[in-house]
Amino acid sequence: MWRHYFGSGAQVFGVDINPNCSRFEEPGVKIFIGDQGDRKFLRELTKTLPKIDILIDDGGHTMQQQIRTFEELFPLVAANGVYLCEDLHTSYWREFGGGTRRRGTFIEYSKNWIDALNAWHTQQPRRLSVSEFTRSVHSVHYYDSIVVLEKRPMVPPTHRRVGEAAFADYVPPKAGVLAWVKRQIRGGVRG
Repeated sequence: MWRHYFGSGAQVFGVDINPNCSRFEEPGVKIFIGDQGDRKFLRELTKTLPKIDILIDDGGHTMQQQIRTFEELFPLVAANGVYLCEDLHTSYWREFGGGTRRRGTFIEYSKNWIDALNAWHTQQPRRLSVSEFTRSVHSVHYYDSIVVLEKRPMVPPTHRRVGEAAFADYVPPKAGVLAWVKRQIRGGVRG
């Protein structure tokens, strides 16, 4: 299916725990047999696989499997590649280790990406620092049961004003002046 979708020139790598899946190997399709929840297995994969343009996690869907797969294989995604994890609804299902706002679910884990994506802007670098994620992820998109990360080499943002000011910048009144104005409004303005 994936070779048909991406074209005959695509190199497809599959991972499954079921050894019977190896029968789907053919030229351009390589199947690795192992447990995606096993970090040792995933680390061995990283030694074998080239950089990946599109990585689709459509595997076992337990929290451990999704998180470990991301942590071990995301670095393999090419600089302008895409990482996609399907079946995020299992983060809400107890039988997969999920539950609404339950710590340790893939959804809760992925919420940290929002901060990491915006780390360039922090004024508290001890609490949030620029990471490899910040330097390599352009965007994170959530859909029903799917999250998509788009990689692109990122650089620190710059801020620059251009043109001439048409009017002066707004300077809010000091707290004392504002309180005086509020008292005047409440009590009626006296002339």
